Formats: sequence, C-alpha cells, structure tokens
Amino acid sequence: MKKVFVTGGAGYVGSVLVPKLLARGHQVKVFDLYLYGDDVLDSVRNNPHLVQVKGDIRNGNLLAKELAGYDTIIHLACISNDPSFELNPKLGKSINLDAFPGLVKAARKAGTRRFIYASSSSVYGIKAEPDVREDAAKTPLTDYSLFKLQCEQMLMEGADDGIMTKIIVRPATVCGYAPRMRLDLTVNILTIHALVNHRIRIFGGAQLRPNLNILDMVRAYELFLDAPPDKVHGVPFNVGYHNYSVEAIAGMVKQTLGDETIQMEYVPTDDNRSYHINSDRIRECLGFQPRYSVEDAIRSIADAYRQGRLVEPMTNPLYYNIKRMQQFAIR
Repeated sequence: MKKVFVTGGAGYVGSVLVPKLLARGHQVKVFDLYLYGDDVLDSVRNNPHLVQVKGDIRNGNLLAKELAGYDTIIHLACISNDPSFELNPKLGKSINLDAFPGLVKAARKAGTRRFIYASSSSVYGIKAEPDVREDAAKTPLTDYSLFKLQCEQMLMEGADDGIMTKIIVRPATVCGYAPRMRLDLTVNILTIHALVNHRIRIFGGAQLRPNLNILDMVRAYELFLDAPPDKVHGVPFNVGYHNYSVEAIAGMVKQTLGDETIQMEYVPTDDNRSYHINSDRIRECLGFQPRYSVEDAIRSIADAYRQGRLVEPMTNPLYYNIKRMQQFAIR
C-alpha cells in the first residue's frame, strides 16, 4: 500500500485513476480546485482511504501542509491543452510552470520517494520521421508544450539525494468516457458530434494524432507506481497506442457507431499540429501493452450518452475546458 498524492485528481484522467488506486488498497489524497464539480469522485466519496482537498497548487503553504506524509506524487494538475492555455496565458504560466518548483521543493521536504510527472507528447512539435521516440529533438510549438518540457528539465536538474525516483510521462491524446468528461479532445469531439448531430466536421484531416484509451492511461500510471527505480528514474516514457489521422478517426467513429446517416463535412484549417509517437520503450522496459482501443473509447462515450450520463453534451461547460474557465474567470 502506498500513500499517493494526486494533483488534479478530480480532472479527466484523475476521475478514473483515483478509484482504481483506491481499489488497489492505496491511500489517496486528491488536491484539486474542483472546477468541474465537487461530485466527480462521488463513487468513492465514502472510501476511508480517500482524502479530498480543495486547493490551488500555487498555494505553497497549503501544498506543503497537505503533502506531508505522502510517499508518491502523481502530478496531473495543469491548464490542459493549447486552446485552454491560450485563453489566459498568464494563468497558464502561473499554474503549469511557475508553481512547479514549489511542488518539487515541497515533495523533497515531505520525503516523497516517487514523483510521476504528466508531461505531453506535444513537446516534440511537428516531426517528419514516422516514429518519434523519446530521444527525438524537442521543438515545442506553443507555450503550453514549452512549459511541459521546461518542467521536465526542472524536475531532473534539481538536487538529487538518491531518495526520490523521478518519472516523466509523455501521453498521447487520451480518449474515452470518464466521470469528469472532456468533449474537447479529438476522438471524444468527433464521437459526440456523430451521436448528437449525425454529422462529423473534419478540420483538415491529414494531421496525425497519437491516441490512448483512458483505461490504458490509468494502467500506465499504476505500472509507474511500482516500477523498479533503476528502470524508470530520469527516463521519459511515451505512452500511446495507435497513431491515426483525424480523417481516419472520423471514419472509425462512423463505423463503430454503425450509423450510415452520419455525414462527413470537411473544413479547411491552419492547425497543422501532427504527432506520431513511438511507445516501444514502455513496452520493452516495463512490459506495458495497451489493452483498449479507440473503438472501445468510442463505444464507452456512446454508452454514456445513451444512458443519460452526458447532460446537454454540446453546450454544457462542464465538458469543455475553455467554457468552464470562462465561467469561473479564474485568475
């Protein structure tokens, strides 16, 4: 049993990860602003091994107080993705970059033995090579990606006393249903439009997107909790599955839903971001093999929609980072 401190634990990935950690018998403390609802973790609210703290990672004193006694950190909290970051760059920098040294310092003071950092596969930028591996040149295109890379560097450049195992995770674009649902990610966007409007708008189409089912993302974090330090310390890991074009994903949505009435609409775009990552390292070092497909993610969203678990999915700000941030006017 570990004592796991999860920043951003009430977010998209956290809302699936935290119940899994509790089911494994770990003690978990979630540190989050809960912008997307206080009920995200209601399924495990009464678990005696769960502590929930509403807090801002920029509050160093509160962070240090709550982190004391926890041996593992999974750092998920951030202003996620480029559009959300660009809505308020000053806010994004304060959370995604400026708060990071304080978190690392608090972790060292608390005697934390394992620090798992959720970076991003977007740190590579646009690459011509067919398989982008962890040692590829980093050419981040946006401040969001740049700050992810700088946090990786800060984590590794800090004083190393041999106690803390530092793990860098570069996930693909995650997809599939979660209690804190996001409908502003490629697979999820295309699926909900197909379900509600019977029309999929494809912006461009040739851009490649590395994809990962949220259930496999959670499995990867569980694996990093227990992985031998000599195999993971200071080593960045891509975590992805299939690399598909946006157009191919749209076709998969239509085929998986089995609805021939779904129309495809192509829209020109100047968004040329294209990522094609190779995830052999996590397989070769730790034996990780994805179990869940993009099609599984599409079906999970369709099931949630048909069962009424997605309320007003096209307009509800709870499912869209930008809309929710605009509601709160967070500073």
